[in-house]
Amino acid sequence: MTPLHGTRRHGPTRIALAVALACAAPALLAQTVASQQQTVAAADKAATLDEVVVTAERMDTPLTVVTDPRAPRQPVPAQDGADILKTIPGFSVIRKGGTDGDPVLRGLAGSRLNILLDGEQILGGCGGRMDPPTAYVFPESYDSLRVIKGPQTVQWGPGNAAGTVLFERNWPRWPAAGAKFYGSALVGSFGRNDEMADFQIGNTQAYAKVVGTHTQASDYRDGSGTTVHSKYNRWSGYGAVGLTPDADTRIELSTAASDGEAAYADRGMDGTKFSRQNATLKFEKRNLSPVVQKVEAIAYWNYIDHIMDNYSLRTATGTKMLSNPDRETYGGRAAATLRLGELTQLVLGADHATNIHTLRTAMGNGVYAVGGVPRVEDARFEQTGVFGELTHYLGEKQRLIGGLRSDFWSGTDHFKVNGAPRASYGQTRRDTLTSGFFRYEQDFAAGQTAYAGLGYVERFPDYWELAKQSQNSNSAWNTRPEKTAQFDTGVLWRHGDWDATVAAFYGKTDDYILIQNVGSGMAARTLSRNVDATRYGGEASLGYRFTSSWRSDLTLAWVRGSNDTDDRPLAQTPPLEARWSVGFDNGVWSAGTLTRLVARQDRVAIGQGNIVGQDIGEAGGFAVFSVNAGWKPSKKLRLTAGVDNLFNRTYAEAISRAGAMVAGYGQTTRVNEPGRTGWLKLTIALE
Repeated sequence: MTPLHGTRRHGPTRIALAVALACAAPALLAQTVASQQQTVAAADKAATLDEVVVTAERMDTPLTVVTDPRAPRQPVPAQDGADILKTIPGFSVIRKGGTDGDPVLRGLAGSRLNILLDGEQILGGCGGRMDPPTAYVFPESYDSLRVIKGPQTVQWGPGNAAGTVLFERNWPRWPAAGAKFYGSALVGSFGRNDEMADFQIGNTQAYAKVVGTHTQASDYRDGSGTTVHSKYNRWSGYGAVGLTPDADTRIELSTAASDGEAAYADRGMDGTKFSRQNATLKFEKRNLSPVVQKVEAIAYWNYIDHIMDNYSLRTATGTKMLSNPDRETYGGRAAATLRLGELTQLVLGADHATNIHTLRTAMGNGVYAVGGVPRVEDARFEQTGVFGELTHYLGEKQRLIGGLRSDFWSGTDHFKVNGAPRASYGQTRRDTLTSGFFRYEQDFAAGQTAYAGLGYVERFPDYWELAKQSQNSNSAWNTRPEKTAQFDTGVLWRHGDWDATVAAFYGKTDDYILIQNVGSGMAARTLSRNVDATRYGGEASLGYRFTSSWRSDLTLAWVRGSNDTDDRPLAQTPPLEARWSVGFDNGVWSAGTLTRLVARQDRVAIGQGNIVGQDIGEAGGFAVFSVNAGWKPSKKLRLTAGVDNLFNRTYAEAISRAGAMVAGYGQTTRVNEPGRTGWLKLTIALE
C-alpha cells in the first residue's frame, strides 16, 4: 500500500518538525521524582515517599488528586493515559482492545472530561474514538498527573462537567551546570515490553531535554484462554530547549512526534496509523510587581493523521476498506496571577482553540491509491474563552474559591450522509456559553479539611455528537448544549497513623446529549438526543499505617445515573467498586497485594450511551487479586514485579465495548480483560 502523508497547508511542515526534534537535544527529567531519588535514613520516612501505588494517590486538597506517573504501581504500569487514570478512584475505562481505552469519570466520558497534555488541547481524528486524547500519552514521559473532579475550576478550558485532567511537565532551572538521566524498561506477559529514556542537560541560563518512549504488546488472552484481538505498537519522541535568564523567567520551545498501530476487538477495522506532530512555545514571568505575581502564555499546534482499515492487522473477510481522517488543532492560552491583597488572589486569562477535521476514504482496489484522494473537510470548530478564578482567605483556616468563564463557540457543518449533503450542510452555528463555580473550604487541624461547592457548566456538542443524526432529521446540528449544575462536598482527614477522605456529589443535567441506537439491519441509525439526567455518588478512602513499614488502604467509588426524560437508568454508568491493598515497604524491599471488587450492574439502558459506546445488557460482578514486590538497592535503581489477576479470572468491565466477530478469534459478549499477567520493571535515575 502506498504510504499516506496527507500534508496540510496549515502549521509547520513535517520536515520542520523533524529538524526541530533532532536539534532539540537532551532531555526531560521529572522533578517530581526527586523524592524517590533521595536517600532516606529513617525507614518510615522512606516507606512514605516510595510506597508502591496500588489504589491511588490520596487526595490531599479538596477535589484534587496529584500523582507521580513514574511512581511504582500495580496493576501493570500504564502504557497510555487511560491506563493510569483507572488507578484513581472514580475512574473507569471503556475497553476496546489492548490500548486506547476511553476514560470515564463518575459515569461521564468524551468531551465531558477535559484533558490537556502539557497545557494543550489535542483531539483525536477517528470518528469511532480509536484515539481519545489519552491515546497519545505515555504516562512516564510526564512529570505529574493532576485531576480536578467536578466542574470546580474554570482555568483549563470549557466543558468540564466530569472534571479536568492535566498531564504536566516541569520547567526546570538549574542551580549549576549538570546532566540528569531517567530510564525504565518493562517486560510482561503477552509480549508486553516498554522502554523509556529521558535525558536533560542545563545550567543557570538554559536547558535542553529529550525523551523517547516505545510500548508494544501481542494479543492477550482472557482468563478462559480466549485470544483477544488486541496487539499494538507505539512510539513517541519529545524534545525541548529552554532559556532561564533569571529565577523568574522561562521561555521554552518544544516539539513532539509519535505514531503506532493498534488492533481492536470491538469493531471491523483496526488503527494502522496514529501519527501526531506538535510544536509549542511557552513563556512565564514571575514577580513582575507586588500585584502581578505571574504572567504565562502558551501557543501550540497539533496535527493528527489517522488511518484505519480492515486488512492490515486482520484477515480481510470482505471488501477492503480504508478511512483516513485527520484533525489539525492550533490554539493558545494566556493568564495573569494577581495579588489583590494579603488575603486575595485572582487569576485572569483567555484561551482559544481552532480545529479542522477532514476525511478521505477508499474501498476495494482504491485503497492502494487513497494517498492521491483529496481530503474533504467535514467540520470546523472555533472556541474562545475568557475566565477569572479568585481565592480569598477569610482567615487562616477558611477559604472562598470561585470562578466564572464565558466561551464563544462556532461550528461549521460539512457532513454528508451517504455522499449527500445533509440538511445543515454549510451552516455555521454560534453559541455563547457560561460556566462558573463557588466553593468554601474549612481547615480544622493539620490534614483535616471540609469543603462544599456548587458548579455549573455549559458544554457545546462535540464533533462526534454533531456527526450523528438527530431524532427528527439527518442532521444533529440542532442538538442543544448541555447544562450541568453539580453540588460537591467532602472531608479530608488525617490523624496519627490514620487518614480518610469522603467526596460526594449530586448533579442535574438539562439537555444531556444521549447517543442512541435505533432500528436494525439496513434501517439501523445512531441518533443524538437531548434528555434530562440526574447523577449522584462519590468516592471514599481509608488508610492505616500499622508500623513504619506496613500499610493498608481501602477505596470505594460509586455513581448512580438516571435518564429522567425516558425514566430509565443513565447508560454507560459503572457499578460500585472497592479496592483493598496491603503493603510492606522498608525503603529497600517492598511487597503488597491488591484486591479489586466490582459489583453487578443491572441498571442498564440497552442501545443508549455516549460517543464511545452503548449499553448492551447487564454485567456480572467480579473479584480480581494481584500481588507485587520490589527491590531498591540504591537511590539510583529500582526493580519491581507483579502478577495481576493472579487467579486468572475471566471478566469484563460493565461499560466496555461489545466484542466483534474477527476472523480467527473467538467472539465474546464484551471485550474481556486480560487473564493472569506477569510483569517486571527496572528503573534507573542518574544525576
